[in-house]
Amino acid sequence: MTKARKISDLLDANGQVDNSDILNVDAAKVTTGTFAAARIDNNSLGNVTALPFTTGTDWQSSIKTSNFTAAADKGYWIDTSSNTVTVTFPSSASVGNTIELVDYARNWGTNKIIINQNGLNFQGFSSPNPEYNTDGQSVRFVYSGSTKGWIPNSDDDVTDEVPQGYSIDFLVIAGGGAGGSHHGGGGGAGGYRTSTQTINAGTAITVTVGDGGTATSSNSENGGTGSNSSISGTGVTTITSAGGAGGAKGAASVTNGLDGGSGSGGGGHPSSGTTGGSGNTPSTSPSQGNNGGNGNGSQPELGGGGGGAGGTGFAGGSGGAGGNGAASSITGSSVTRAGGGGGGARSDGTAGSGGSGGGGAGSNFGSGAATAGTANTGSGGGAGGRQYGTGANFSNSGAGGKGVVILSVPTARYTSTTTGSPTVTTSGSNTIIQFNGTGSYTT
Repeated sequence: MTKARKISDLLDANGQVDNSDILNVDAAKVTTGTFAAARIDNNSLGNVTALPFTTGTDWQSSIKTSNFTAAADKGYWIDTSSNTVTVTFPSSASVGNTIELVDYARNWGTNKIIINQNGLNFQGFSSPNPEYNTDGQSVRFVYSGSTKGWIPNSDDDVTDEVPQGYSIDFLVIAGGGAGGSHHGGGGGAGGYRTSTQTINAGTAITVTVGDGGTATSSNSENGGTGSNSSISGTGVTTITSAGGAGGAKGAASVTNGLDGGSGSGGGGHPSSGTTGGSGNTPSTSPSQGNNGGNGNGSQPELGGGGGGAGGTGFAGGSGGAGGNGAASSITGSSVTRAGGGGGGARSDGTAGSGGSGGGGAGSNFGSGAATAGTANTGSGGGAGGRQYGTGANFSNSGAGGKGVVILSVPTARYTSTTTGSPTVTTSGSNTIIQFNGTGSYTT
């Protein structure tokens, strides 16, 4: 049996491995790779105590304090004590190439480093450039190929450093106001606001949907004001739509219309005219609603219509109709929402109709109770009526319609991470998420 040879047996007079002996090494003993990276069997080469092979990262001795270009398979100490440092990665790389970066002075939290991808993907994306901003951080990047590109396989922060923003369209409508009592004013529509925002992946968007105002069964009460609707979240510009104003009462203590997302109609009373409430309250730009109509100052007693998202309410002497709503195609087809409620009337007068988009019609007592605003349109409710000749007989007002919040998200980026059981549909390349109640969506 051939005796196993020691490494010293392979050396020539100059202490180098003799090429003729290398050629005679049994190929079966080299189980993987080339000889330079092979697994060497001790039984064949004797007891190995040390081999003159260099492996691992080639750490650079100079401390980097300004922008620089990194090379593959090298490591760098980066000191950001004075400024942010941009590290430009190679424009080409091979699978398995590595780059290591270390926070030399524990200052990345004050002055971050930025990775210039230089045309190659990073975690699967070509932009934006990733940033590292944690004190004492160290990161090792490995190039995985063109699809995912550079991937951190050792990262003290353990986060996706390339959050990908994408555009989401929002429609935020508050709850509508209820109509007033006793030939009162129609309820104002809930505030109507739209927004398009670039939101980063992983953002939790909180959605609040406002309730409609409560109807009144009294002969001397204003209608209830609707509740606000909103969207909010970290990195999200908060959008709040104000609740629609409750309709003014039209009894002896008649009042002017109230202010809200859209203002309510003024109450109807012969002794004096009343003014409609102001819309777009609190003020936003662009406007979220319109004013209510004035109440009638002469016989018969007619309340003004509530303001709608698309138009002002009409005065009581002109029929007291609610203001029209506004149209949106966020769901893929044009839908009108947030109409104002119609004003109420005495039984010898004509009550106002509801504004387009779901506004409730007012009552003149003989027609029964007023109509509520349509649910999840944020429309105002119609005002109640009174029987002519007596102050005792009156009809109830209509409640305000509940609000709604709708998101339109690119289907390719839709995550299905929701709470609150929204209705989810698709339109073209977008997924539509309609919240009829409070909930959330995580991008």
